[in-house]
Amino acid sequence: MRRAATAVALLAALALAGGATASEQHPTQGELEAELVCPSCHVPLDESSSAVAQQMKTFISAHIALGWRKSRIESALAAQLGDGIYGVPRTHGFDLIAWILPFGGIALGAAAIAGGAWRWSRVRDRASDDSSESPVLDPASERRIDDALARFDG
Repeated sequence: MRRAATAVALLAALALAGGATASEQHPTQGELEAELVCPSCHVPLDESSSAVAQQMKTFISAHIALGWRKSRIESALAAQLGDGIYGVPRTHGFDLIAWILPFGGIALGAAAIAGGAWRWSRVRDRASDDSSESPVLDPASERRIDDALARFDG
């Protein structure tokens, strides 16, 4: 059973990797325009109609026709216009922090909640154990309480 699950996971990973490779080697105009940002208006390229966006769209279509890879087109545009054209942070260097911090924060929050829940349950278990035992009073204290209750009732 475990081998079957491993095989299915491996096949799914290969299928996803194949799609990513195809996208890298044969990018589409729409794909690149959705991933890049116009450096003048900071709007996704497919939604921008500025002059710079029009030049970028022309550059992309011309270089797709030449058979350039997606990464080569993005690198050429970044060399001309700067790294501000990327719509998502890169997955290396300083930009990697943008990917790590949210997931790290979620993991840290989940660990804090789990630790708090565990501690809370331990405190409640101790409190319920202590409350089940009746306190032992010395005979003199017990007599004073009985006298006080008798005066109160009477």
